[in-house]
Amino acid sequence: MRIAIISGSHRENSQSMKVAEHIKAVLENGICDDAWIFSLAANPLPLWDQGVWDGDAKWDELLPPLRKQLSSCDGFVVISPEWHGQVPAGLKNFFLLFGRNELGHKPAMIVTVSSADGGAYPVAELRMSSYKNNRICYIPDHVILRNIEKVLNKNPDDNDASADAYFKERIEWSLNILKQYAVALKQVRTSGVTDTEKFRNGM
Repeated sequence: MRIAIISGSHRENSQSMKVAEHIKAVLENGICDDAWIFSLAANPLPLWDQGVWDGDAKWDELLPPLRKQLSSCDGFVVISPEWHGQVPAGLKNFFLLFGRNELGHKPAMIVTVSSADGGAYPVAELRMSSYKNNRICYIPDHVILRNIEKVLNKNPDDNDASADAYFKERIEWSLNILKQYAVALKQVRTSGVTDTEKFRNGM
């Protein structure tokens, strides 16, 4: 089993990437065979344009390797910081560029990151508007990491011990749920019922 971790922050050395690295270590400690981090730091994906559909050379060079990587995954962890109460533009752009062939009918766990007591708005935004045509399946459980500077740091002295222990336990518990959804939804995809050219887009 292979899980992709999408780190949705555009920033270099971001708190989201810190979270992604922790989640990767947890996943590879008995939950899945391989975990792959795809980081949007420095926003490496151009904004969607019509050339994605029209065979523009820029997109034909950039997208196929990423499509192959994403297609090989059985599930996803989507990490989003809360910027001005929103999901970062680069992460929303990601969901415009990749569709049902890469993400469709695969489970995903939402993890949001806040420097204070926020983090709920990106959960609501992702659940509301990021799944329609690509048909990614968000599991019911999500994790909101609040006061992120005080948890998941490599130096224990930098952590709030109680919060750090709680979030680590919650992350591992939720990732084990994600694993079982990945097992279950693989059967849905292999059944053939999701294959359609007639109903390519959600309603």
